[in-house]
Parts: sequence; C-alpha cells; structure tokens
Amino acid sequence: MVSFSPSRTFKVLMTCAMIGLAGMAHAEKVFKVTAIPDESPTELARKADPLMDYLSKKLNMKVVYTPVTDYAAAVESLANNKVDLAWFGGFTFVQANDRSKGHIIPLVQRAEDEKFKSVFITTDPSIKTLEDLKGKTVSFGSASSTSGHLMPRYYLLQAHINPEKDFKRIAFSGAHDATIAAVAAGKVEAGALSISVWNQFVKDGKVDTSKVHVIYTTPSYYDYNWSVNDSMPAAEREKIKQAFLDLTPDTPEGKQILELQRATKFVPTSPANYKGIEESARSAGLLK
Repeated sequence: MVSFSPSRTFKVLMTCAMIGLAGMAHAEKVFKVTAIPDESPTELARKADPLMDYLSKKLNMKVVYTPVTDYAAAVESLANNKVDLAWFGGFTFVQANDRSKGHIIPLVQRAEDEKFKSVFITTDPSIKTLEDLKGKTVSFGSASSTSGHLMPRYYLLQAHINPEKDFKRIAFSGAHDATIAAVAAGKVEAGALSISVWNQFVKDGKVDTSKVHVIYTTPSYYDYNWSVNDSMPAAEREKIKQAFLDLTPDTPEGKQILELQRATKFVPTSPANYKGIEESARSAGLLK
C-alpha cells in the first residue's frame, strides 16, 4: 500500500488544481470578431456563422461573432482591444486608425474592394442625374459609412452639390438594405448605397428594378477590409491573414464563405490603400 503524507497530498492536490485551472484558461480563450452593421442584424449573423466556424478551425480556438449597435461601436471595440478582428469600411478603418493614433492594421480585403463603387437610386423617372437631386429628399446609410455616405457625399461635392444646402431633406437609414427599402417605399426620393449590396439585391430579386433604378455610379475607390489592433502578435496576425488568403471557391466551405462575403477572393492590403479615403473624408468635412 502506498501512503501519502499530508504535505505531499497537499502538493499533489495543488498541482492538479493548477493544471486544471490552466486547462480551463486555455479552453476559455475566445477570439472575438465584429463588423460594422451595414446590413440588418440577421443578415450579418447569417454571413458570419460559416466564417466563424472556418476561423475556429484555422486558429485552433473558439471564434465568436460579437455584433455591435452602430459603426462607432465597431471603431471603439477594436481601438480599445474589446475585439480581436473587425470588418471595417474604408472610412471606419480611417476613423479607427485615427482614434487609436495609428495602431490599427488592415490585413486583407476582398479583391472587389480594390475598385469599389457607390450607386444613387430612385423611383422618380424625372431624376436622371446628380443635378436632378436638388430639392429632393435623399437618404444616405450610416453617417460613418464609406459607400453609403462618405464617397457619395464626396462626389456630390465634386459636382458642386452641397447636400445641406441643395437637398430638401437628408435622411440616414443606418444601413444599405434600409436605404433600398426607404427608396422603394417612397419614404425618400433617392438614396446612396454600396454597389455590392445593390447588385446582390438585384441578383436575388429583392428589389423591383422596373421601379427602383440607378441614376449614377461613382468612380472606384478602396473600401472594406478586415483589421486588427497592432497589439496583436505578428505571428497571430499572419495566421489570420493566411486563413483569409487560403479561402478558395474550389472547396464547398470556401465557396459558401466567399459567396456570403460577396467576394471572389481575399487579397493582402495596407494602410496606404486608404489614404485616398482619408483625404476624401477631410475634404468632405467628416474627419477633422
């Protein structure tokens, strides 16, 4: 028979407890992901689920999608390390980088984000150009949206149209799909939104194009990206980047994720790609 002294027994118990606590700490490590709410919460969650499962396998840890109420909350979450990874528009990346004093790093973007565009839509047949928007009620998306506000506003100003002075009323729907709904329902006479969301609605038959139509498409610009805080170790950043770069439509999982993300593939990106967005924001008076 093997006997233990009280001190030896205590040491064994303490060692087991420490091992158990260490295991629990490891098991409880959660990688948090968020995204700007540029579409309805249900749509964002639907798009996020397969991606979170994929990242969990790639990173070998639990990955959870953490929704936020507005664009500002997404900016603050990553700037203050409340989340590990965030899906930003070009403007929210600029805001987050400004807010954190240069500590946000964009890792990847969709190939489509290298030449992104916005569209202006209406149901009014008399509205054919940007000039025709004068005296009308016009909706943007969120005030912090790149494709739903900043770039449409920038190109309006380039056309010598000042929304505050020339529109009858400005509305902010909060999201691209909400802008389409507002225009289709006649709540506003025109709206500006992401060309990606517009094209998806047309493809899915969610909008009657015999009534709602595009009157203007902006020139291209850099937009969305997946960003992290530079406090994240470089090795972990590279692992996340590679996980996105590895996505391919040649596998069922990759095909599903890319289709949900409206992407053909992901490509590396850098802060330099968003200098134009920053300059546009300052020019439009949206970034001091």
